[in-house]
Amino acid sequence: MPELPPVPTLLATAVEALGGKARKGQQTMAAAVAHSIDTKEHLAVQAGTGTGKSLAYLVPSLRHAVETGRTVVVSTATIALQRQLVDRDLPRLSEALAGALGRRPQFAILKGRNNYLCLNKINSAIPDEPAETELFDAFAVSRLGREVQRLNEWASDTETGDRDELVPGVTDRAWRQVSVSSRECLGKTRCPFGTDCFAERARAESGQADVVVTNHALLAIDAISGVQVLPEHDVVVIDEAHELVDRITGVATAELSTAAIGAAAKRCAKLVDEQEIDRLEAAAEAWHDLLDELPPGRWDELPAGAGPVLALIRDAAWNVRTALAPQGSQAPQGDPEAAAARNMALAAVEEVHDAAVRALTTFEESDPAARRDVIWLSSEDVRGVARRTVHMAPLSVGGLLRSRLFGTSTVVLTSATLQIGGSFDSLAVTWGLPPQSSNRVDPALANGGEAPSDSASLRWNSLDVGSPFDHAKSGILYVARHLPTPGRDGLAPAYLDEIHRLISAAGGRTLGLFSSMRAAKAATEILRERLDTPVLCQGDDATGTLVKRFAEDPATSLFGTLSLWQGVDVPGPSLSLVILDRIPFPRPDDPLLVARQKAVESRGGNGFLTVAANHAALLLAQGTGRLLRSVDDRGVVAILDPRLVTARYGSYLRASLPPYWETSDPEVVLKALHRLTGTPVNA
Repeated sequence: MPELPPVPTLLATAVEALGGKARKGQQTMAAAVAHSIDTKEHLAVQAGTGTGKSLAYLVPSLRHAVETGRTVVVSTATIALQRQLVDRDLPRLSEALAGALGRRPQFAILKGRNNYLCLNKINSAIPDEPAETELFDAFAVSRLGREVQRLNEWASDTETGDRDELVPGVTDRAWRQVSVSSRECLGKTRCPFGTDCFAERARAESGQADVVVTNHALLAIDAISGVQVLPEHDVVVIDEAHELVDRITGVATAELSTAAIGAAAKRCAKLVDEQEIDRLEAAAEAWHDLLDELPPGRWDELPAGAGPVLALIRDAAWNVRTALAPQGSQAPQGDPEAAAARNMALAAVEEVHDAAVRALTTFEESDPAARRDVIWLSSEDVRGVARRTVHMAPLSVGGLLRSRLFGTSTVVLTSATLQIGGSFDSLAVTWGLPPQSSNRVDPALANGGEAPSDSASLRWNSLDVGSPFDHAKSGILYVARHLPTPGRDGLAPAYLDEIHRLISAAGGRTLGLFSSMRAAKAATEILRERLDTPVLCQGDDATGTLVKRFAEDPATSLFGTLSLWQGVDVPGPSLSLVILDRIPFPRPDDPLLVARQKAVESRGGNGFLTVAANHAALLLAQGTGRLLRSVDDRGVVAILDPRLVTARYGSYLRASLPPYWETSDPEVVLKALHRLTGTPVNA
């Protein structure tokens, strides 16, 4: 094979073919990614909005894949970025580089099996049991029926069976009627639809691709399960890397509820002896009675009576599981519907068994800081009935990532926000990488183990390629120092007055990010009466629809929680003001983050700074980053919480934000908004 052109040449070819302009940050990042792949050293790259980071990592990835014949995996956190890569970036880039690389590079998208429609399930009579609340809700049942009917019609038209291609979408409840998890799947050779299976086809295509685009969840499953889900690869690019720990934690979290045990019993009812089902149902009742007497919150110790009940659940579930599959026996090959029903029953009862075992073994370790899992009880009110669930989440995923990801592939991590407090170390330690600085943010991994030393075998580099935006000239960071410290009783009148003045000066054009949905709705209700411009609120409609309406009408404002920023990318005059009501510290009763904080403190670290402040800094950086989405954008970020400038940790948080010009003078900001948006000063 002739030697391929170097990455700078390929990047220049791609940029010219795509009609773009050379960007220094993009060139620097592409060279760094190529160097990382060559040296097999991991790399963390912070690349601000407008850098063109997708092209910067795709070009060296494609070159490596074509040259070596090995697949590169690109993992993202959001559907929007996956679609951008597969529907826009990779098709155009593949075409642009075909001549220089000697062939057209191939790419594919791969998701978890439950993201694809299951032909066997949709063609058989094995629907999920309806949720208890739906049994008494005619509207919910009729809606479920309509959605399932629509899915059946879509099944004959779709070429991919990919849920994300169904527009508009359906509820999770409806989708479960036509999909299966990997545990429930019969397998390609035993399923009558195995040769046409959408998930199998996607997996086969990924095995032939140079670049496979997936999500953090599937990356986690590939690492956690020990079963190869992704094709063989030697390089992984993790975009939206600031989301990695949360997504891995989510996949590694288990639940145990009365409803789950009851559903497993129903699934197995016709497949095993009634006596075994009675034992499992009795265990479910005992679990319900126990949880009903306990207060919600974290379990530092196993509550009195929980051990025997968990053992009862474990043993009853195992007996049912053994009855379903004695000595690994299989259902008759000639009855795929029976085999599918049995697999679904097995999956349900195995999840119950594994969760009970996990809860029991967690407390075998007497030192809470050394336990692998954090366990807590939650209570949710559903139509006046308290639904209680026990959750089990890993105290840290750093060890898992260190051994199963960084230990097996060269990894490039990138995002617009990777530096917290001016350093990459905070996120690096949560990923299981050794800190780069001598002043370690966290002297121990949150799972109680020693932090990797600087001389450890895992080596990594970091790079901030900056942003094409001149933040200091394009944006103002306004901190409302004169406002009172936010309390727990909702938005104070002074906060609502401040929001009213700011939005009036901006003539709408505002994205309001609030600490809770309750605060967002309260602000919406009050300000709709006080403002002359429209206010939309998260939850009024699908997020995509709301963002579209917001972008099309500059006079409109959009309110929601900090989670809303993921769906907002609005360049131009429709977004000139971003308001955050308070510093987004985690809730003081968040059991997982509190446990991680205590684990750091037990080893002499600063738990507040390492966990709570870093959590807030990351969200602040992401939220404030919504303001400038193109080089022509101008505007104001207004943070109403005075602690950002008055508290000792304020400078640490501000060091994580883009370098906007800062002020605490409300008159300066109001005048700037009037000038920017052309609203009259007396508006």
